[in-house]
Amino acid sequence: MSIYGPLEHALGIPAVFQAAFVAAALLVAAGFAVRRQLAAANGGVIPDEGVTLRNMIEIVIESIDNLARDVIGEDHRRFMPLVGTIFVFILVSNFMGMVPGLGGATSDINTTVAWGIISFVFYNYVGIQKHGLPKYMTQLMGPSFFDATIFGKKIHMRLMAWFFFPIEFILHWARIATLAIRLLANMFADHQVVAVWIGLVPFAIPAVFMGLGMVVAVIQAFVFSLLTMIYIRMALDEPH
Repeated sequence: MSIYGPLEHALGIPAVFQAAFVAAALLVAAGFAVRRQLAAANGGVIPDEGVTLRNMIEIVIESIDNLARDVIGEDHRRFMPLVGTIFVFILVSNFMGMVPGLGGATSDINTTVAWGIISFVFYNYVGIQKHGLPKYMTQLMGPSFFDATIFGKKIHMRLMAWFFFPIEFILHWARIATLAIRLLANMFADHQVVAVWIGLVPFAIPAVFMGLGMVVAVIQAFVFSLLTMIYIRMALDEPH
């Protein structure tokens, strides 16, 4: 039994939309709570004592920022709003999916495909913005065997473009599916295992699988955001 059932039947709002809204609302509420703490006297200077919401958020953001700098480069900060949002939304949704009767948006194919499309469109936009469409498309045309000067302009001769382009084009678009299916399959399977054990043995054993599920939830959020960073880096690199 899902908590989204009554509203879904009454207003026709799909459960996945409700779960996504709950995850977004939790993140917005956490953001306002931390912002209020930072606005207090010395709030942005003196760390909180112990384990607090602010400390946890700062650790997560700092870890993502350090990873983005290592993967993308020194210009990583302008990509952090998207990368950070991907990580925290997927993480919160994954944790929500472990709560019986609650459910998370990442257990639905619509959510995972949507984030896959967002990631795909964003990194391609970044690549086209930097290199221009013609030059950016050369990354799908295979390696350059030699350079030739034509009308005073240096041109990379990609003699196998006829072979590489259709393959690379398909594989490029397939990234949406690989991002979406990887996240969906892992989270759906993990939530089903926990649900089955809760139904069979309500005590002790489900706690073990829920612990493992929390690890899986973090790993899947990390993998999705990491792959997005890698794709951004690849889009920024000069085609060879």
